[in-house]
Amino acid sequence: MNLEELIEVSFNPANSILSILLILSVFYWVMTMVTGVGDYDIDFDTDIDADFETPDGMVEVPNDPSSFIQFLKFLNLDIIPITFFITLVLLFTWLINVNISYFIPLPYWMYFITIIPAFFASLFLTKYISMPLKPIFKEINHKGEIAHDYLGRIGILKSTIENDKLGMLELVINKDPIKLLVKSKDGSLLKIGEKACIVNENPDKKFYIVEKSYEI
Repeated sequence: MNLEELIEVSFNPANSILSILLILSVFYWVMTMVTGVGDYDIDFDTDIDADFETPDGMVEVPNDPSSFIQFLKFLNLDIIPITFFITLVLLFTWLINVNISYFIPLPYWMYFITIIPAFFASLFLTKYISMPLKPIFKEINHKGEIAHDYLGRIGILKSTIENDKLGMLELVINKDPIKLLVKSKDGSLLKIGEKACIVNENPDKKFYIVEKSYEI
């Protein structure tokens, strides 16, 4: 496939959608590198059962932590930044569909359908390709900064916790909001909107232990 053929295949009716999205994605990363502005976290708020394991307390989970959250965790999205993951998925989807379009002659409308299996194949491909990067992203928080020492810090609870329930605590450090997965120190009820102080960290660094703060 020469350059002219690549351009022609990349901008057929189906692949043009992927090509434009990929160009926008590249533009986004260029702007991020130039300006230093980027937001990489999955923004969800809720309670979560204690048996759900999340590394470093940095994952943010939706209202139903069952199959959906387990699938996100399976894809490494509890550690890998969502925008980075989506960019790779988009790239691989584009590569797969472009090659299908070039090597398998089909009606143009069929190439819209082949995007679907190409997308799901890209999800799993991205999962395994991103696995070696997990230790790197594990050392930084969702804003790309070195992880802070959270012990003793006070934040606002974004979900109600008690007993073995896990929930979300929001801290503001240097004007940067950071959300952590937390658990009540003695299982006592801590309500959403209350202030809580981080007093300990789970040995596996999967969540933090908090107690009610009476600081005004």
